[in-house]
Amino acid sequence: MIGTLIRCVRGNAAAETAMVAPILIALIFGAVELGNYFRSEHVLIKGVRDGANYAARQQISNYDCSVASPTVPATVVNESKALVRTGQLSGGTDRLPRWTDGSTVFTITASCVTSAGGTTLLGIYQVNGGKVPVITLTADVPYQSVAATLGFKMTGVRVRATQQAVVTGA
Repeated sequence: MIGTLIRCVRGNAAAETAMVAPILIALIFGAVELGNYFRSEHVLIKGVRDGANYAARQQISNYDCSVASPTVPATVVNESKALVRTGQLSGGTDRLPRWTDGSTVFTITASCVTSAGGTTLLGIYQVNGGKVPVITLTADVPYQSVAATLGFKMTGVRVRATQQAVVTGA
């Protein structure tokens, strides 16, 4: 009786499946989570690039390079933020979840340079005394995990993107 039980192989496939299944499930969920993170990062990078390009296409006279730290007009900040967040200047839905969360950080700053690659920049930049305004836009959004929908908490994971653009005017 015991010898017959030891030689029986009918349950081998079930036992092997029970041992391998947790590893396969972890790999599948890991791949889905990683894909979701990369998608979120791509969406944010594209939005930040769009927002920086929008801010860089405003009038050069909006950016006063005669001061040490030029300011970005509030309307440009608000419209750039809306463009990054929704892909539209007004209205629309958030590209990423939790964008309106209080922990989201959005900054847009301007700085001025006088040359690039050793070449003095004039031309259209004579308005600012030969100084070129450069926009830097940064967004830092909490990551919305796929695992969070299953009850697993992932705190502290964030998606960040930064883009610079030279102001070329409208």
